Amino acid sequence: MATRLSNLFGNSRIVAGLLVNLFSSICIVFINKWIYVHYGFPNMTLTLIHFVVTWLGLFVCQKVDIFSPKRLRPAKIVLLALSFCGFVVFTNLSLQNNTIGTYQLAKAMTTPVIIVIQTVYYKKTFSTKIKLTLIPITLGVMLNSYYDVKFNLLGMVFATLGVFVTSLYQVWVGAKQHELQVNSMQLLYYQAPMSSVFLLTLVPFFEPLTGDGGIFGPWSFPALAMVLLSGVIAFLVNLSIYWIIGNTSPVTYNMFGHFKFCITLLGGYILFQDSLSLNQGVGIFCTLVGILAYTHFKLAEQEEGKSRLVQRP
Repeated sequence: MATRLSNLFGNSRIVAGLLVNLFSSICIVFINKWIYVHYGFPNMTLTLIHFVVTWLGLFVCQKVDIFSPKRLRPAKIVLLALSFCGFVVFTNLSLQNNTIGTYQLAKAMTTPVIIVIQTVYYKKTFSTKIKLTLIPITLGVMLNSYYDVKFNLLGMVFATLGVFVTSLYQVWVGAKQHELQVNSMQLLYYQAPMSSVFLLTLVPFFEPLTGDGGIFGPWSFPALAMVLLSGVIAFLVNLSIYWIIGNTSPVTYNMFGHFKFCITLLGGYILFQDSLSLNQGVGIFCTLVGILAYTHFKLAEQEEGKSRLVQRP
């Protein structure tokens, strides 16, 4: 009975974490796109604000005893901090230079890249069925991207870099939590300020600090309010990513993320009038088929694994 209650509580926590990530991830896409389109706020500066707000949020959490910080050697998390910068910067640049549809579908390529990284560098094995589901996902993303009416080379470069760095980041988040024996808050508490310092040194070289378009420029109150709201939601996104990966796996988190793209695509067409061609519709359909097939086979494998454990004497 106690074991059953423990499993139920654990599953409830995972569901709660997934719901927080679902809500915050969808909101952050629309809010950031709104900030880029209507206010022209600089990308790297917005990312820096996200990092700072994330660290401040964690600082408040540890002050009210939600978690206890654990001292970590900076050398152990420096690559994670750098990949975090690249993950947020490149995905935001992809969002800024692509339609929401192309931005969201490009992120679907994270799953194949994660599987390649885990297979090559971590010697993790995946069944043939799982590998075959990556074909329609990849084909769908390529179709949508190529036939996007706003297709541009720069946007594709940012999307590709975003996928690669995001894949590394998600794999390392799970690996570092296990390696350093820390929870999501403990790891992010040290990684967020380090990422902020890295980004702070780069911002002056790529974006103005004063005048129109600069962080200290004449921004309106609505613009500043939206930026602050974006930072708070980014804190929820970052925290939920760490928590979900630490309690499930990078691939599980990533596949859950694909279900969010349907809502995000719909919102893009409604809020920003992103057009949709027939070829893009075919691409979206192919991607959905691959996602649903992956989810079906993954759940079947997990159930089979549980059955074997129960039958083992």
